[in-house]
Amino acid sequence: MAGLVGNLLILFFVFQNICLGFRSSLSVFKRYKETTRLLSNECPGSDRPVISVGLSDFALDIRMRGVTPKQSDTYLCMSVPLPVDDEAYVVDFKPHASMDTVHHMLLFGCNEPSSTENYWDCDKGTCKDKSNILYAWARNAPPTRLPKGVGFRVGGETGGRYFVLQVHYGDISAFRDKHKDCSGVTLHLTHQKQPLIAGMYLMMSVNTVIPPGEKVVDADIACHYKRFPMHLFAYRVHTHRLGKVVSGYRVRNGQWTLIGRQSPQLPQAFYPVEHPVDVSYDDILAARCVFSGEGRTTETHIGGTANDEMCNFYIMYYMEAKHAVSYMTCTQNMNPEMFRNIPQEANIPIPVKSDMLKMMHGHHEETKDTDKSSLLQQAKKEEGEILDQDFHIEEAVEWPGLDLKLGQVSGLALDPENNLVIFHRGDHVWDENSFDSKFVYQQRGLGPIEQNTIIVLNPSNAKLLNSVGKSLFYLPHGLSIDKNGNYWATDVALHQVFKLGANNKEPLLILGVALQPGSDKNHFCQPTDVAVDPITGSIYVSDGYCNSRIIQFSPNGLYMMQWGEGTETSLGRARPGQFRIPHSLALIPDFSQLCVADRENGRIQCFRLETGEFIREIKHKSFGRELFAVSYAPGGLLFAVNGMPYPGEAEPVQGFVMNFSTGEIIDTFIPVRKSFEMPHDVVASADKTVFVGDVHARAVWKFASTETDGEHKLDSSSGRILGRLRGKGSGGLNLGNFFASHKGYSRKGFDRLSTEGSDQEKDEDDGTDSEEECSAPPPPSAPSSS
Repeated sequence: MAGLVGNLLILFFVFQNICLGFRSSLSVFKRYKETTRLLSNECPGSDRPVISVGLSDFALDIRMRGVTPKQSDTYLCMSVPLPVDDEAYVVDFKPHASMDTVHHMLLFGCNEPSSTENYWDCDKGTCKDKSNILYAWARNAPPTRLPKGVGFRVGGETGGRYFVLQVHYGDISAFRDKHKDCSGVTLHLTHQKQPLIAGMYLMMSVNTVIPPGEKVVDADIACHYKRFPMHLFAYRVHTHRLGKVVSGYRVRNGQWTLIGRQSPQLPQAFYPVEHPVDVSYDDILAARCVFSGEGRTTETHIGGTANDEMCNFYIMYYMEAKHAVSYMTCTQNMNPEMFRNIPQEANIPIPVKSDMLKMMHGHHEETKDTDKSSLLQQAKKEEGEILDQDFHIEEAVEWPGLDLKLGQVSGLALDPENNLVIFHRGDHVWDENSFDSKFVYQQRGLGPIEQNTIIVLNPSNAKLLNSVGKSLFYLPHGLSIDKNGNYWATDVALHQVFKLGANNKEPLLILGVALQPGSDKNHFCQPTDVAVDPITGSIYVSDGYCNSRIIQFSPNGLYMMQWGEGTETSLGRARPGQFRIPHSLALIPDFSQLCVADRENGRIQCFRLETGEFIREIKHKSFGRELFAVSYAPGGLLFAVNGMPYPGEAEPVQGFVMNFSTGEIIDTFIPVRKSFEMPHDVVASADKTVFVGDVHARAVWKFASTETDGEHKLDSSSGRILGRLRGKGSGGLNLGNFFASHKGYSRKGFDRLSTEGSDQEKDEDDGTDSEEECSAPPPPSAPSSS
C-alpha cells in the first residue's frame, strides 16, 4: 500500500509540474530518453531517473546499472549528464547502498567523464578533466547535518555538467547468487540560488612510514591558512586498519581549538563540529593521526591497498559566495616543533569493540541476520554524538511544573547531576514601585525574602530535592551553576552577584556593593546574569538593566576587563557590542564564546571569551522586539525565548531551537496547557530536554524532543532542506592525480583510493525561518521590568 501511495505521489508531482510549466521539464525528460533505454529494468527508478519536485526543484536518480562484480576490490564507474543547461544546486543526497555489498561509493562532478560506456572499470579514471567530490558514503555511515542555505553548484558557466558515480565492491561474497547491484544515490537539485558555498579542506600525510611492531607512530600535518574566513561545521577522519585516532585543530596565537576527534574504525561519516570553528587569515590548521604497527612484519607506507595506510582529516566548511573556494589541501608539516603543545587528547586512542571492527572491515563470518542488525544498531549507538537537528520540541504535559507554588520565576539552571534548579522571588514582586529614577531599590523595608529562593527538583517528576537561599535575596534575577555545583546568582535590588555552595547558607563570594547601583569596577546596576568558565574559572557578569556591559572577573573575584556600550537609538540599527539590556548569558567553553541575549535589541550576540571580541549576531524577524534568554546544549544547539509582541505586531511569544553553527531556526515551541506570559529564562540539557521559567505565570514548563527517523525528504514545499554543498567542474581534487605526482607512489589504485576520500551523508534541515539580519524596530519608551 505504501509503495502504491508513493507512486501516486510521484505521478502527482510530475503531472502537477508539467501543468505549471516546470522549467525545462520536457527537455529534462527528453535528454534522458536515450539514457534510460540502457538501464537495467532490475534497478528501481531506472525508468524515470528524473522526477520534478515543485516548480524549481527536481530529483535525479543515479544508480549502478545492474552490475555483478567478478572479484573483490572491484571499482566500477558510471556517468550521468546534468539534466539541465542552466545553473543548479545540489541540496540533498539520499544514498542507496548497504555495506554488505558496497564498501564505499563516491560521487564526482566534472565536465567530461573518462568513458562513455554504460559503466567501466575505474582504472580508466573517473573524469578526463579535474573532478570535485560532491558526495561520499561508506560503512553504513550515519547522516550528516549541514547548514541551510548552502548549495553545491553544478551546471551553468562554472559548474560541472556530468556526475560520475564510483562504487567500490570490497568483499564480493554477497554476490555468490550472481544478483545485479543497483547501488547509488538520489540527488535533490534546485534552481534557487544558495547564499553560502561549501567546500572541503583535506589534510593528509603523504610520507608517513609505520615500522613493524612499533606501538605508537604519529603522523602530523599543519599549514597556514591564507584565504578569506571560512566556517567549519563538519569533519571526517580516514585511515586504514592501523589507525587508532585522528584529531584536527585550529591553532590561533598558540591556542589549540578542537575541530574534531574520532576513531577511523567507526563509520566514516562527516560528523558535526560540536562547537563550530571559524578560521581566519594566518590561522594554522593542524591534524594528527596515531597509528600502531603492532602485528605487522614489514614497514607500512601511505598507499591505496588494504595493506597500505592513509592519514586524512577532512573538513567541511562554508564561505561567502563571492570568496568561495571549493577545495583546499594541506600535505605538509610546516612546524614539527609546534606539535609538542598538541592537546593530550590527540594521543589517546578511542576504543572500538572487536565485533565492530569485524563489521567495519567487511568480515563476513556466519552470523544470523538478527545478530547483524543488532551489531549495526550498536555501532550507530557507539559512534559518538552526532548533531541531529531534525526534531521537534513538545511540552511534557505530565510534568507537574504548573502545580509548583512559586513566586516570580526569574532563573533556571541544571546542576552537575542534571537536576533542575529554580530561582524565584517568593512573595516579592518587581513592579513600577520597586526602583526610583536612579535605580535605587525603594522597598528595603520589606526585608529579604523569607522563603527559600533556590529550589532543586528532580527533572523527571519535579520532586523536591533541596532548597536554600532563605533571607539572602531581595529581587532574584539570573542563576547559573559551575562545574563544581556552586550556585551563581544575581540580585537586581541589591545590585550584587553571589556565589553559594549547594548546601551553604552563607555566600562563598559576593561581588558588588549592597543596594548601591554604579558603573565602576566595584559596582553593578541591576546585574542580570552570571556565567563561569569551567576551564579557566573566569566569571562573566551581564550588567545589566542600567549598564550595558559584560564584565570579566578572575576566579577569586578580581576585576579583569569589560566590554559593551549602550545602544544609540537615534542611529537605528544597533551595532555589534552595543546592548539594550544584556539579559542572559550562554557560555560555550570549548569554542571560547560567550553568547548574550541582548533583550531590547531582540538579538543574540556572541563574543570571544579571551578578548571580548565580537564574533557574530543572530537575529530573526520572528524574535520580535525582545529576546529574553539563551541557553546552549552540547551537540550544537541554541535555545531561546522571546517576549510578548507589542501592540500591532504579530510575532508570538515562543521558544526557539537554533543551529549554533549557522544561527538558523530549526524549530519553535509553545506550551499546550497554559500559555507563555513572560518566559524569562530557558535551560537545556544534553539530551535536549528543555525547561522554561515564566516570571509572570510563575510557572516552569518542561519540553522534550520528539526525534524523527532521519529519512531524507524530497519535499520542496517544506523549505527545510539541509545538506547543501557546492562544487565546480574545474579546480577540483583527485587523490589519484595527487599521489601520482609524488615520488615513490604508483598511480595504480589511487583513483580508486579517492573513493575512500570522503563521506558526506546529507539530510534535510527541518528549520522554519531563515536567518535574517534585520534591523531592530524602534524601541519603546522604557523597557519592562522583570
